[in-house]
Amino acid sequence: MTTNSYTKSRFTKDNAALLLIDHQSGILQLVHDYSPAEYRNNVLGLAKLGKAFKLPTILTTSLDQGPNGPFIPEVLSMFPDAPLIRRQGIISAWDDPEFLAAVEKTGRKNLIMAGVTIDVCLAFPAMQAVEAGYNVYGVVDASGGSDETLRDLAIARMQDHGVTPINWTTVGFELQRDWRLPTAQEFGPVVRDHYHSYSLLMDSFEAQTANAARKAS
Repeated sequence: MTTNSYTKSRFTKDNAALLLIDHQSGILQLVHDYSPAEYRNNVLGLAKLGKAFKLPTILTTSLDQGPNGPFIPEVLSMFPDAPLIRRQGIISAWDDPEFLAAVEKTGRKNLIMAGVTIDVCLAFPAMQAVEAGYNVYGVVDASGGSDETLRDLAIARMQDHGVTPINWTTVGFELQRDWRLPTAQEFGPVVRDHYHSYSLLMDSFEAQTANAARKAS
């Protein structure tokens, strides 16, 4: 039986930060457990959640002037003022003092993390962050692997070390909580554009919202 309290550890837009690690063009080629289009969709959806809920967001790259390539440009354009930590050889982002300083500066203890490779870019810093006293939510569908076996092993290892696996859509609904909150205006389009099986429901929701607004005017 788990002793963790969901109510006490539940993250919100006011106590969580978003960390996106090494989503770079070269390393993206290592991801085979999702199609390129599906994986990119998940990463963009997660990034847009960070923007919609105004989460403190930190980006980091590894050797982005070399074979690992640049960070996904659409994500960079979303966060022009976010810290971009360029690591020049350090594998785990958590081992980089500049990255750690940026995390500490957020003042947030709930970390929503994704790394381009689930077994290294996400798992290493996620496990270290838990040991440092953070509540860590590893976004597994915005973190890729060479195959499903590798992904399953990485998730199991992270869970053994206290990381909570989660998917990007669950992050969004947990942050939103109530469709009547103002953040629905920005969250809704993210769901419509990136959670494709939910898009028809979003069309209905937005139509009802528009009708209610017209009646109130």
